[in-house]
Amino acid sequence: MIEINLIPDVKQELIKAQRVRSTVVATTILIGMVSVGVVVALAIYVFTIQTVRGSLLDNSIKDKNAEFVAVKDVSKTLTIQNQLTKISDLNSNKKIDSRIFNLLSAIIPPAPNDVQLYDLTIDSTTNTITINGQAANSYAAVEVFKKTIEGAKVQFNNADDKSTDKPTELTLASSISTSNTSYGEDPTGAKVLRFTISFIYTPELFSPAAKNVSVIITTQGNATDSYLGVPASFFTDPAIDLTGGQ
Repeated sequence: MIEINLIPDVKQELIKAQRVRSTVVATTILIGMVSVGVVVALAIYVFTIQTVRGSLLDNSIKDKNAEFVAVKDVSKTLTIQNQLTKISDLNSNKKIDSRIFNLLSAIIPPAPNDVQLYDLTIDSTTNTITINGQAANSYAAVEVFKKTIEGAKVQFNNADDKSTDKPTELTLASSISTSNTSYGEDPTGAKVLRFTISFIYTPELFSPAAKNVSVIITTQGNATDSYLGVPASFFTDPAIDLTGGQ
C-alpha cells in the first residue's frame, strides 16, 4: 500500500507550532491556577487561621495571667526566689561585723582610764568607725583611748596561707579624730566627759578573706600613763651637735 502525503512541509511545521503553543498555554494556565490556589491558601492561613490562633493564644495568656495573679502572696514569693539566687554571692562577700567585739575588747583601756560607749557606727562604704562615749577620767582617758587606737594592729592570715605562715600585720586605723567633747553627768550624777572618736579602719578587719583575725596593741615599748596621756608631738630626737662641742 502506498501513502502519499499531500500536506506541504510548511503546513506541517505550522501544525506542530500550534500544538506546541496549545501545550504551553495549557501548562501556563495550569501553573497560574495552582499559583492562585497557593496564594489563596496562604491568605486564608494568614488572615484567618493565624488570626484565630493568635486570639486563642492571647486569651490563654490572659487566663494564665489571671490565674497567676490570683495566687496568694505571689509577689513575695518571686522576691524571695530572686534573693535566693544571690545568697551565695552575698554570703561570700558579706562583712564579718562581729569582729567589732574583739576590737573593742582590745582598744578600750583599763582603769583608771576606762571609757564607756553608748553608740557605735560602722560605715562599710567609707570604712569608717564612729564611737560615741564618755569617760570619768576626763581628757586623760580620752587621750589614752585615742593613743590605744593609734597603736593597734590587725593580724590575719589570707585564705590561701598555710598554718605555718607568719600572719600579716597592718595598722588598724588612720585619720583618727576626736570631736564633740563636752562635760555631762551620768545616771549616777557623776561628772563625765562625752566625746566622739572616728577613724578609718583597714578593710581586712571585717573582710571574709582574712582568717584568724586578731587585734593587738603596740605602743612601741611604752605602756605608761605618762606616755599614753601626752601627745606624741611633744617629743622628738635630740638635734645633732655641728660645732663639735659637748
